[in-house]
Amino acid sequence: MNISTALQGSTALVTGATSGIGKAIAHSLARQGVEVVAHGRDRGRGEALVKEIAAEGGTARFIAADLTDAEDTLRLASRASDVDILVSNAGLYEFAPTSATNAASFDRQVAVNTRAPFLLVGALAPGMVQRGRGSIVLIGSSAARVPAPIGAAYGASKAGVEVLTRYWATEFGPSGVRVNSVSPGPVRTEGTSAMLGEHIAALDKTNARGRAGEPSEIADIVSFLVGPASSYVNGSILFADGGELSTLPS
Repeated sequence: MNISTALQGSTALVTGATSGIGKAIAHSLARQGVEVVAHGRDRGRGEALVKEIAAEGGTARFIAADLTDAEDTLRLASRASDVDILVSNAGLYEFAPTSATNAASFDRQVAVNTRAPFLLVGALAPGMVQRGRGSIVLIGSSAARVPAPIGAAYGASKAGVEVLTRYWATEFGPSGVRVNSVSPGPVRTEGTSAMLGEHIAALDKTNARGRAGEPSEIADIVSFLVGPASSYVNGSILFADGGELSTLPS
């Protein structure tokens, strides 16, 4: 089956879909005939995304939610209860030394990066199990494996994504629901550009590929993981880091 048509008729919730990697994922899935439920915080950007997808011949709707709020996260799940694909992409990074990271910052990052996918999967996976099919892809980060002088809270929150991937693959796999994750290395997005400013050029020197990734490259991997071509892939953590891990001392 051609992957360009294999996903037609599916419905996918993509969190953090209004920018960066999430936006690329939303467009990629819509081009393959997937009805996209796009999540974000900014309604204006969400409505613009829906129009962009419609202009390409796709179908999408937007739901605004604040993933730092547990109740709002569960409301999002209730409004997308019929999806058979979940791409938990939304992420929050507040890079700072540990001594400069207060409890509120730590809690925000864990809430978005670890708790939100936990709540969404807890709410949406039972429906997938009942229907006997489903695919869940969590977007992690190479920061879970590659330490840096700053960003310990972010790295810890993304390490939780790896643990959840393995547990959920075991919990839901026998019922026909696969769970995998993609851990990108440095990727050029609006967020990384704003965060790194003039230092963004340093992204090109952190991996064996010699460059930072593009959002579309992560989106292509997600398309593979949610489609039938990866039907025997479950519980995998796929590092899309240009070889960043390979450059670390063994």
